Amino acid sequence: MEKKQIGGFEHIRFPYQEIPEQEVISRSEDFYHSMSKRRTIREFDSRPIPITVLENIIRTAGTAPSGAHKQPWTFCLISDSQIKRKIRLAAEEEERISYSSRMSETWKNDLKPLGTNWEKPFLEEAPYLIVVFKQSYGMENDEKIQHYYVNESVGIACGFLIAAIHQAGLVTVTHTPSPMNFLSEILGRPKHEKPYLLLPVGYPKEETYVPNIKRKDLEDILIRF
Repeated sequence: MEKKQIGGFEHIRFPYQEIPEQEVISRSEDFYHSMSKRRTIREFDSRPIPITVLENIIRTAGTAPSGAHKQPWTFCLISDSQIKRKIRLAAEEEERISYSSRMSETWKNDLKPLGTNWEKPFLEEAPYLIVVFKQSYGMENDEKIQHYYVNESVGIACGFLIAAIHQAGLVTVTHTPSPMNFLSEILGRPKHEKPYLLLPVGYPKEETYVPNIKRKDLEDILIRF
């Protein structure tokens, strides 16, 4: 492995292996076609998943870039049925309040085509829950370590996580009950960690239906200069 000192710090040579242009095109097309089949799923089969799969998915999320390489994330993996039950009850309580008083009529009308409501049975039905926490700052030997671009870094890691879940042949739904402080309490997380995203993970039920929605065309999301 080739090494070099840059600014007084050791760097290693990036092991880039160039591939033919046509393969670059093929890879980009294949990945797009795979990800275009990804859908948000709220109906989960309860069959188990090898723990290695979940570990690999979270490893993938941990490869995301982060501000100053501080990696300001914690992933809690939950399979315990009692903990999942507590999370469901707490989430549904917050969601019930949101649907009854926090959310505007416009918001609720926008959600109607998706068929959502305050009930979240998937929080118990999915074999695993992944709760992502963002670290506002780090802790080392009882001293605070400054973190940078925390929301952006954790958001990118969650994108990696969702893509990894799909590539493994599993499904998920991004769940963000608000407020989410109950997750910190149930999972006993330290005060410098704040809940960011809750992802049930599993296989879809044999007969699962999703809203017949359409994604924006490329020309609607791309501006060329």
